[in-house]
Amino acid sequence: MTFHPRLVALDIDGTLVDADGQLPDAVRDAVRRIVAADVPVVLATGRSWISTERVVAQLGLPPGVAICANGAQILAHPSGRVLHEELFDPADTIAKVARLAPQVAIAVPDRAHWRVSKGFPPGELSGEEVVIEPLEDLASRPVTRVVICDPDSSDEMFVEMAESLGLHEVSYFVGWSAWMDISPLGVDKANALARVAADLGVVADDVLAIGDGRNDVEMLTWAGRGVAMGNAPDEVKAVADHVAADFSAGGTVIELDRWFPG
Repeated sequence: MTFHPRLVALDIDGTLVDADGQLPDAVRDAVRRIVAADVPVVLATGRSWISTERVVAQLGLPPGVAICANGAQILAHPSGRVLHEELFDPADTIAKVARLAPQVAIAVPDRAHWRVSKGFPPGELSGEEVVIEPLEDLASRPVTRVVICDPDSSDEMFVEMAESLGLHEVSYFVGWSAWMDISPLGVDKANALARVAADLGVVADDVLAIGDGRNDVEMLTWAGRGVAMGNAPDEVKAVADHVAADFSAGGTVIELDRWFPG
């Protein structure tokens, strides 16, 4: 193979950490071998910076950048300084969601906390301050995304709800948990990663990207080698250049060891 990564982009949930948020030692060690090879590692996640920061620290990454909120934010670490941000007016989306699915919890992020319409299930917004506000307050100013949570819904129900919402001016990602992210149209991990790669002088053909969610589709398509985890939905696997083993079977480590052996 002539391909060798000059930049590695990694999703977090389901790619670096398990469903309980635990980072296996073997995954951490594999990422550290990338760092030792002087190849930039960029975390690209739907998470906010507050919860991404913990993973950056656990991995022991050197100063660099992280992509958060599904590409709506690019931040420097370890400082957390916002380098680029995409915002949109959530008012119309929140009104549609409240009308079509009044049972769901709705959240929007601020820099230091989440503003929510009602309590989220334990662990969903772990480690972050949560402030309950009326819907009109949630809709009152621009945000990076709107999060809809309903633990009693399935992926299929979320997809149907998204279609019913008629989201023509925003895009959505059905997450691996019981929620859906709604972001500005055209804002995704791929666009943010392209910006980061350009700043580093790296072209798409030299990027390795690994992910497991629907919010990774654009990134896996863009990268020179896009790898879907074995536990990814079929539509994610369909766009990938390679499908790794499941996370529980060490799929992330096996793929990284191909390029950065121990």
